[in-house]
Amino acid sequence: MRINQDTVLQGIRATLVPYTPAHVPRYHAWMQSEELQRLTASEPLSLEQEYEMQRSWRDDADKCTFIVLDTERWSGQARGEEDCMVGDVNLFLTDTEDPTLGEIEIMIAEPSYRGRGFGKEATLMMMSYGVTDLGITKFEAKIGQENEASICMFKKLHFKEVAVNSVFQEVTLRLDVSDEEKRWLLDQTSHVEKKTYSEVKQPAGEPET
Repeated sequence: MRINQDTVLQGIRATLVPYTPAHVPRYHAWMQSEELQRLTASEPLSLEQEYEMQRSWRDDADKCTFIVLDTERWSGQARGEEDCMVGDVNLFLTDTEDPTLGEIEIMIAEPSYRGRGFGKEATLMMMSYGVTDLGITKFEAKIGQENEASICMFKKLHFKEVAVNSVFQEVTLRLDVSDEEKRWLLDQTSHVEKKTYSEVKQPAGEPET
């Protein structure tokens, strides 16, 4: 989705930036992990296939993807973005009959960043962006039954369990964004700064002057 290709959402712990070719090698390395393949129900891809996937996610109108960075490491600009990557967050607008429904996915790929609030903040930021910029009024999350931490996090964000697929061992959670939920969501993300990617991006490894 090209609508977010020049958008940065900077939070306290997490910063969301568009998924670019520069991020692909680190992302590809993550996805060699059998644990992440299992948790994300993904098959390993070659590096060239990963580049093709990045182009698809950028160009397809039904996919919105951000890379999750460590704000503290990234904001000093002393490191390239690839060294600050901790995961990704996605919205899929795949229901052609209901363009206001978004399926949300969050992956904190770096084990040392799990359980520290990065996933929660990144998810809230993506949800807020979905509501304010993409017209989303309903969210769904499909999570493997074994991923108890992710299920628990989404329930803390007011999602309700609506279905269990025993064949795929998957739980579906849902949140309808009422006026009250929207106010809560915007309040939870009131600290987030929206910036222009082309203005804040620095070449890899080049400190800000």
